[in-house]
Amino acid sequence: MEPATSSSDRAAEAVEAAVRERIAPDTATLARVASTAARLVENARRAAEGRRIAPQKIVVAGSAARGTFLRDRLDIDLFFLYPPTVGRADLEKEGLSLAGAILERPETRYAEHPYLRGTFEGFAVDAVPGYAITDPSQPLSAVDRTPFHQAFLVERQNPSMVADVRLLKQFLRAHRLYGSEARTGGFSGYLVELLVLKFGSFHQVLSDAAHWRIPARLLWSADSAPRVPDDVALVMEDPVDPHRNVATALSRRNLAAFILSSQAFLERPTPEAFETQTSPGLTLVAGLDRVRDRATHVAALTLPRPALVDDVLYPQLRKAERAVAEEAERQGFAVLGVAGAAGPSRVLVLLEVGSRLLPAVRRRPGPPAGIDRVGSFLEKWAAPGAEVVQGPYIDDEGNLAVETRRGERSIEGLLRESLPRLPLGRDLKGGVPERAWIGPLDELTEGPEVDAALGELLDKRLPWWRPTPR
Repeated sequence: MEPATSSSDRAAEAVEAAVRERIAPDTATLARVASTAARLVENARRAAEGRRIAPQKIVVAGSAARGTFLRDRLDIDLFFLYPPTVGRADLEKEGLSLAGAILERPETRYAEHPYLRGTFEGFAVDAVPGYAITDPSQPLSAVDRTPFHQAFLVERQNPSMVADVRLLKQFLRAHRLYGSEARTGGFSGYLVELLVLKFGSFHQVLSDAAHWRIPARLLWSADSAPRVPDDVALVMEDPVDPHRNVATALSRRNLAAFILSSQAFLERPTPEAFETQTSPGLTLVAGLDRVRDRATHVAALTLPRPALVDDVLYPQLRKAERAVAEEAERQGFAVLGVAGAAGPSRVLVLLEVGSRLLPAVRRRPGPPAGIDRVGSFLEKWAAPGAEVVQGPYIDDEGNLAVETRRGERSIEGLLRESLPRLPLGRDLKGGVPERAWIGPLDELTEGPEVDAALGELLDKRLPWWRPTPR
């Protein structure tokens, strides 16, 4: 006898079915994408004939090749795979040249190495050079495993799974959890497809995720043992290279958000769970109002933006955020939060603390009574120039202590003093200290990075959460 279906399960099935139909590309679009992809590959092959260095393989892969794209979002990923003997400089030069010969309005973009974005017959196309390797565990560039991923998924997916891949992508987009770029730290498209393949359906992915604990480990077999760090949020081995973790880019915060969002949808299935919610950020005026209402203080650090793509810059920005927050805590401030964002010309870190000023006195703990260092501690604070306000005295734990007068008391001043020694990230250190600016929020000039960072700092809320009506 089959288990009874609960009312929430039936409600979820109805919502999922309606959303599947809404986000799926129609038959005509699927046919047009397939024919366009075939012409794109053929044009590239003709353009490659007679070149000094020609690609060994030209393939369309990714969601366009597997039909897992959403109705309102489609980029065609085209790969030029060169022999492994081709040097990196030639790979980039020849790949960009070939892409420029077949794409309209080409623009150079950067990831691990340069690629070209343009259009072909009205579709956006990313043309990416890589290597035609034979062993996916020995890639020479970040995209070399792509044909192996393509073959693995095509052999195992069916129309139902393809529809549920779209559904999971839309769910993640709605909760701002889709995208493996460093700025987002979410789920990659390949990870989404593997999750649906492993668990069989969108609903089963959420049902399993509702019980995950971080760090979560999802293995294809009991004897799998991928060599990946234990401190990542999620471990999911790449089936074409079992020692690679597909989920490396996923942050703990975003995995926790997915777990909670899964629980919320299963408990109360609604179409709103699939409606994309944008995060407009918080304007500077609104941010200042919130800070006044919270009776806190926000300090700002700006640095000139280095000429880096977001995927390289944002890991360094996150490192800078941690460094600033840890230094503030070490100095004695109560840190409520830290956030950062990168704009066109500058990088911004915002730090919220309980108060702008520390007390005028600072407690200096000493050794417990009865050990040799007691004498040196007393001598140190009896020396001329030692600004002892109170003490030496013995605290309740039997340890010596003194209280001294502070020099700099403001968060901005202390950060300004410590900034040159903080681990901000290799490329951000170039702006320290000459081109760095540190000041209170009300002295910060406006910019898109300000709205983004303020939204992250002062407008935090689970996207699906609604207060219970009284």
